[in-house]
Amino acid sequence: MELEEAVSVLRAAVTPIAETEICPLLRLYGRVAAEDVLASINVPPFSKSAMDGYAVRSEDVANATASAPVTLCVAGELLAGDSGANGALAAKRGSCVRVMTGSPVPAGYDAVVRQEDTDCGEKEVRIFQGARQWQNYCAVGEDVRKGSCILKAGTKITRTEIGLLAGVGLDAVKVRRPARIGIVCTGSELTEPGKPLSDGKIYSSIGAMLSVSLERFGQEVGCLKIVDDDEKVISAAVLDALSASDFVVTTGGVSVGKRDLLPAVLSSLGARTLFKGVHVQPGTPTMASVLDGKVVLSLSGNPYAALVHFDICIRHALSELLGCPAFAPEKRTAVLASAYEKVNSLRRLVRARFDGEKVFLPAQNHASSIIGNMVDCNCYLDVPAQTPCKIGDRLSVWMMGE
Repeated sequence: MELEEAVSVLRAAVTPIAETEICPLLRLYGRVAAEDVLASINVPPFSKSAMDGYAVRSEDVANATASAPVTLCVAGELLAGDSGANGALAAKRGSCVRVMTGSPVPAGYDAVVRQEDTDCGEKEVRIFQGARQWQNYCAVGEDVRKGSCILKAGTKITRTEIGLLAGVGLDAVKVRRPARIGIVCTGSELTEPGKPLSDGKIYSSIGAMLSVSLERFGQEVGCLKIVDDDEKVISAAVLDALSASDFVVTTGGVSVGKRDLLPAVLSSLGARTLFKGVHVQPGTPTMASVLDGKVVLSLSGNPYAALVHFDICIRHALSELLGCPAFAPEKRTAVLASAYEKVNSLRRLVRARFDGEKVFLPAQNHASSIIGNMVDCNCYLDVPAQTPCKIGDRLSVWMMGE
């Protein structure tokens, strides 16, 4: 399949998560709102000053200049946190109130003159520059109106939404529970980091990368297993992962070698194949299946190839699992700023760096087994098959998950 078709098939097979939970305010980042949240108060709940200065009636100071200042009587002073309900401070012609940033503005005053534009008088003050109506003035509900929706169901919560929720006094909201993704890394050559390395072995890096990516997205790792190339062992690991997860990712064992056992294992378990093979490099052998009503996405055992398809496919799957489009990978258009002279027989996803307009190729080695040269990369350049690319060409880039 073409990559986009494979993604579409994958998304259609995912069962959205219905369970919800109440999540504390400070743990909401990256979670998905399960219901609309309405503001129970106005923000701010009272008219307040945006500056240190004097609350005035704008018409009283309309003609004030440095050469012809307007003198006003100072009726009182309010600091941030003071009550503005004192009727004695209500506006009167020719009067003003000394205010500080965040303090209430008494009724009838419709502007604040900065103290820099005054002589800072205490009983009387000279105003050297007028203020137009509502200048330096924060109206009731200026930020949030009572009854307005501040968080829609299906929204991925960021620091802005957390600030809005805190601003109306909420310390917890209902969210979808996190997606649980099981990870099974296959390969008799793999050794768990931290253990001694024997001849012919390598440390497993893919599982660690995928795990932290999921946690960064606010999701959970249902399990992380590193297993040998043995059909019984792989079969047991896949079943364990399914029981603990909403979606399972396997790495390795999907190509055509003697120990590429995943297709046979999944078939023996009764899995239904969604697709087997994608017209793109790296990761051409990528396949997906459905087993026990859950999707199993089987990726290449090469770290870069696995990471590319994880960043694209898993993020699309998360958008379906959580009912939130914000998890889908972002695709942009960029101008090629580095030479890429190779003409590929297949469409190729190349590690690159996007600066918002141009895309650069920090690395020259694009082997799917290498990740050491990805440190300066933040996207995948989408190079069409059989197409020579030159500096100045406009191409698509997929933004990385990290």
